[in-house]
Amino acid sequence: MRWAPGERSLAIARWCAGRGWPVHPLAPGRKTPAGNCDACRASGHTHRGCGCPAAGRWCHGFHAATLDHARIEQWWGAGPRLGVGIACGPAGLVVLDIDAHERHLPQRDRLLPGVRIDESVDLTGLANGFHTIGVLAALRGCASPADDTTTLRVRTPSGGLHVWYRAHRGHRWQCSTGSGGRALAWQVDVRAHGGYIVAPGTVTEAGRYVPVGDVREPALLPAWLARELERTGHLPPAHVSVPRPVPPRARQAVLAAGGGRAGTSGPLTPLLAEVAACAVVPEGASFSEKLNRAAFTAGGLVAAGRLDAGEAERLLRETAELARPGQRRRYAAIIRSGLNAGVRRPLHLGGRA
Repeated sequence: MRWAPGERSLAIARWCAGRGWPVHPLAPGRKTPAGNCDACRASGHTHRGCGCPAAGRWCHGFHAATLDHARIEQWWGAGPRLGVGIACGPAGLVVLDIDAHERHLPQRDRLLPGVRIDESVDLTGLANGFHTIGVLAALRGCASPADDTTTLRVRTPSGGLHVWYRAHRGHRWQCSTGSGGRALAWQVDVRAHGGYIVAPGTVTEAGRYVPVGDVREPALLPAWLARELERTGHLPPAHVSVPRPVPPRARQAVLAAGGGRAGTSGPLTPLLAEVAACAVVPEGASFSEKLNRAAFTAGGLVAAGRLDAGEAERLLRETAELARPGQRRRYAAIIRSGLNAGVRRPLHLGGRA
């Protein structure tokens, strides 16, 4: 990760997006998101229903995070001093933010929430998050995440450490920061859904976020840590219906649909995006209708000589599988029907014939 100062942020943003991690700008020299536009600063205004992200503006921080290459080039090409943040939830990341701040030691019951530390235990020398996460790991008979050389770790300018993990499929871990109730350990925050993390290599006025060691990819969240996160309330109750994140491979399939020859599959890209977005809604997302529309359009592109038939079917099947895993018989029939209907109506540059 060695880049010229004027190219650093754009290169970092590209690197992250290439791994399926949606990115958003941070204020120059800061670890906080770039500011909203004037309209979005109005009292009571929220990201819900706001048109700024769709219009290509970065308002509302991680809610505007994107994998769109054109937007990434636009944002960081025009603002090379902007930092790079990653929306953890959509990226499928769980990051432990271990701090080393000088703070007064809290009461014993706040060191490891839900874990009783007997009065006979000497706490002399315990001073920060490295110690508390180490104690928790030791109690579970495991090594501290701070020493986990199998995953991406990033040293922060303040002397803390970000330990990156990939979430298990289907788990929607929640942030502890700002939750008011969830906590894994004193001076250890959890960055997941509802939050963001500063990208490796980003430079702030306090210093640079420096990767530790040679590993640059997150490992799968260890089972013992997953149990601790569930115990401390970082996973919604099973009875609560929670949308699933769009899988990174589905997002990549959608991006791939825009590649190839100029104009080859541009009309297909937004339709594949609608199919991929069904992954966040287990039921009632009009999956069949959206897949049929995408297949019909793909068939029209094939008939017009603008898309290879095999490539069309591959894109449709990959996106459908990742939106509705294990339902191959269902989506295969929809794809076959849509393609067959579409090839009878060639889709030319000016529209359907």
